[in-house]
Amino acid sequence: MPPSATAVPPKYSVVITVYNEEGNIEPVLAELHPALERLGETFEIVYCDDASTDATAARLRAARARYPSLRVVRHMRNGGKSKALWTAVDCARGEWLIMLDGDGQNDPQDIRRLLAVRDERPDAALIAGTRRRRQDSALKRLSSRVANWVRRAALKDETPDTGCGLKLCRRDAFLRLPRFDHSHRFLPALARREGLGVAFLEVNDRPRLSGQSKYGLGNRLFTGIVDLAGVYWLMRRPTRSAIEYEE
Repeated sequence: MPPSATAVPPKYSVVITVYNEEGNIEPVLAELHPALERLGETFEIVYCDDASTDATAARLRAARARYPSLRVVRHMRNGGKSKALWTAVDCARGEWLIMLDGDGQNDPQDIRRLLAVRDERPDAALIAGTRRRRQDSALKRLSSRVANWVRRAALKDETPDTGCGLKLCRRDAFLRLPRFDHSHRFLPALARREGLGVAFLEVNDRPRLSGQSKYGLGNRLFTGIVDLAGVYWLMRRPTRSAIEYEE
């Protein structure tokens, strides 16, 4: 997994976390890889397998022979999406992170649009996708709507949708954010806490390609309320101040 000391870092690192997504490994890579090649920049794809119990690890191992840009790290024990995301980011080498869900719901064609927003908003260290015409069940959409409303009211983060996995972020900025379980649900708020610019873009949302969602009402809404209390506490205790340099 570690690159050689002489390896030239790529421009972009696509970081993907998966848990029991054996049926989605090859389809996601088959669509993602050509989309990245068309960008005309160097890239790598970093998967973190969060201790899957199905054939996910074997599918990733087989895919490495077809995709030289693919790098894989595997948790020995399941740690959840946020921990897997941090592991993938720690192993990534690119200047910019492209975060993508591993179930096929994110459209790789939207990556170019995220990059366009970055070019228009040089102050933005994080560009977060927001889903339009969501393909989830009615219960899942309702729980997300309630959670988003409560979060916006408490944190004043002006974030319309934190559940979209498609995001673009400077890696050095991401590494400044606090690490805790479920932190991936609060990335825009945490970025603003660090004084970083945040922008949003409506992106395409598609049905998952195969398998089942790992999130339900219990671990999405009720757990989120507990997490929200912790982030609310953090937001009122910023660690950085605005500074001015004198020559």
